[in-house]
Amino acid sequence: MSEFMCRNCNKQFQSAEALQQHKNAKHSPPTKKPLLDSAAKKRMKIWSVIIISIILLSLGAYFASTAKTFPPTYIKGHVEASPPSHVLRNPLRIEVQKHMLEHADGEENGRGGVIINYDCRNYTCEDGLIGKLEGFADEFDFVYIAPYKNMKAKIALTRLGSIKVLDAYDEDAIRGFIGSGLGTDPEG
Repeated sequence: MSEFMCRNCNKQFQSAEALQQHKNAKHSPPTKKPLLDSAAKKRMKIWSVIIISIILLSLGAYFASTAKTFPPTYIKGHVEASPPSHVLRNPLRIEVQKHMLEHADGEENGRGGVIINYDCRNYTCEDGLIGKLEGFADEFDFVYIAPYKNMKAKIALTRLGSIKVLDAYDEDAIRGFIGSGLGTDPEG
């Protein structure tokens, strides 16, 4: 009788070496296969990066679209275009606003315009506010009135290089701002 016997299956072997080969072949613990092979891991990394990028871009776009800003007071990046009217019911494109700051109605060497923007979506605007603001466009041929999305104030008055922000309608302040461009501002 052989002295080399497998305890798992009671098989007998003539040498320790034969017993060891048997144990390794028949009774060794199963080798664990990786859950994901290298190609699957690579695909998972790529898709993770893509998904995270989409989420970050979406969040950036959301915050950019809801960020509160002020209208421009400079002309860099303007386009040579004029709005269809001095009183607008939709926001005036920023590039066109910049052009009106340079010269009202696009008249070369003309007077710079004044733009009165208001935000009645994020602020409570009293009845008649828009009509009062529109009255300035009727009175002054270089004044434009337009809503402005997500503005940092209810009313912003701009001209080239200058801005005045109002939290409420103030006729004297508006007239003073418009007049300061004409050289008729008593304070300026």
